[in-house]
Amino acid sequence: MRLAELSERSGVSTATIKYYLREGLLPPGRQINATTAAYDEEHLRRLRLVRAMIQVGRIPVATVREVLGHVDDDALGRTIRLGAALWALPQLPEPDADDEHVRAARTEADTLLETLGWANARLLTTISPAYRSLVVAVAAMRRLGYEWDPELLLSYARLMHRAAVLDLDFVEAQESEAERIETAVLGAILVEPMLQALHRLAQEEESARRYGFE
Repeated sequence: MRLAELSERSGVSTATIKYYLREGLLPPGRQINATTAAYDEEHLRRLRLVRAMIQVGRIPVATVREVLGHVDDDALGRTIRLGAALWALPQLPEPDADDEHVRAARTEADTLLETLGWANARLLTTISPAYRSLVVAVAAMRRLGYEWDPELLLSYARLMHRAAVLDLDFVEAQESEAERIETAVLGAILVEPMLQALHRLAQEEESARRYGFE
């Protein structure tokens, strides 16, 4: 397809597509002549990913370029490639290691992973932004005086594992390795807010069932 068709099918203006091409966010098309290039379904798919990251995720162009670099790095194994792409997305800063609440939260998080038998997750605790986010969240609750029941957290973690199985089943259904990694990145940007919304709706439904509308 030509640039105009790519623009029409993607909903992205030709000027923006040209900008993405200049910034290296979109691979160049197949050159037909000195002034015309042809694009294919891979360009359309990548364009939708870039659009999601920039317009929905509000991710800076430099970060998008870094994420895409990991998406396209077929020298990495799938787990590391997937992790690198997701970890390149904006994350929480490293918590203060000297904070007593952070130290207690790390111990709680480590105990949780051990109880769950998540040996692979435990291997990644030094580099995983998700582990860091868990520590920050637990530390914040401790700092504010909220004691979260470890058994309840364990139940939530098991529910999340079921969600992760669904996530990876969907990722593996994609045809190419690049599509699988792209789908995982899109999931972090588009699906996680959807899951959060479903969680809120489920809370509203359960509240109405228990207490009615009075």
